Amino acid sequence: MSIIVIKFGGTSLATPAHICRAAQKVAYYKKTHDIITVVSAMAHSTDNLFAMSREITKTPKARELDMLLTAGERISVALFSMALERLNMEAVSFTGSQVGIITDTTHTDARILEIKGDRLKRALGDNKIPVVCGFQGVSREKEITTLGRGGSDTTAVALGAALGAERCIIFTDVDGVFTEDPHRFVGTKKIGTLSYGEMLELSCRGAQVLHPRASSIAARYCMPIEIRNSFNKKSGTLITTVEGMEHPKPKAMTHCEDLYLVTLVQVLKRSHYLSQILTELAEAGIHLKFFFHGISDEKRFDLSFITPLDERAKVKKILRGIMKKLRIRQVRESVDICSMSVIGQGIGSESKVLTKIFTALSQARVHIEAVTTSELSINVFLKRTYLSRAVRALLKKFHLTRK
Repeated sequence: MSIIVIKFGGTSLATPAHICRAAQKVAYYKKTHDIITVVSAMAHSTDNLFAMSREITKTPKARELDMLLTAGERISVALFSMALERLNMEAVSFTGSQVGIITDTTHTDARILEIKGDRLKRALGDNKIPVVCGFQGVSREKEITTLGRGGSDTTAVALGAALGAERCIIFTDVDGVFTEDPHRFVGTKKIGTLSYGEMLELSCRGAQVLHPRASSIAARYCMPIEIRNSFNKKSGTLITTVEGMEHPKPKAMTHCEDLYLVTLVQVLKRSHYLSQILTELAEAGIHLKFFFHGISDEKRFDLSFITPLDERAKVKKILRGIMKKLRIRQVRESVDICSMSVIGQGIGSESKVLTKIFTALSQARVHIEAVTTSELSINVFLKRTYLSRAVRALLKKFHLTRK
């Protein structure tokens, strides 16, 4: 039989009753497929463990954090296996290291290097249901590692790709992928099908439904993913190869409010200065969302970039050293910045879409700070106060809400 990887998020496993209900969904798919189940920690478990570490020290070592936080998934796999056994199905629980999820040595944000999967294959051959800890692996130095927030999505899709699964089903607490956040914007529509590229763009631009790294693996290995609600039987959203695109049009929107804007004022126009600034930011692992320096005939220029807000302290520390070395006179910073992204295959090269965005935002009296485009997205940066108004204007403009 072909393989399906089924992943349950923390809200789907919040209580023993939730776990038993999730196990019944696995039993349904087991009738026709071999099943590998991937589970997150029970809702709030990871946050609670992290909070306990902070009660002991404000600066816990990354290695010890990984050792601590992986405990949440170990609890989930054991309980889930018990729930499957209760339904008269043979199950066996595994940690990430036990199934051979080999990662690099970066604690708290490791990258998967390979998946051995021998024990998974043996379990499937014995008609057992492997229940695997999401979010974790082991380095070649035999150190326990974690894959970062949302890492269970990455585990599930990576296992599916490694074992040639037919598809991966992500069970969560929403009905699928919507044209915007349905909790914040009333009337948004559920999307039936998305291309791998569209889902990856949504994930990277702020949508919380699927982790960007999971989206990236799915795109690279053409691994179909279903996003479904674990609390009902409604059809969800299918992420797959989409053929036959005609006129490019917006398919969905997303936004990100937790951003940090930095402007280096009057930087000397020397090529190695720009290179040095970018290199130091990149080597420190800073995620640049936007980067721009003014075009001028003068000897100095202003250099602006935007990063995630949670990297603010790290950015400021790096800039202190850069300012001294490059004799930069002044730094301006702001957290009153957010982004809004319009996603759709081919829209970045469709001038009519960009024109409609500018027209709609002008009519809504929204001031645009900056714009970037790609083949799959048009990304608008603006002050936070404009965000809700801007999103509603574009949802209406592109008919992304229910009538």
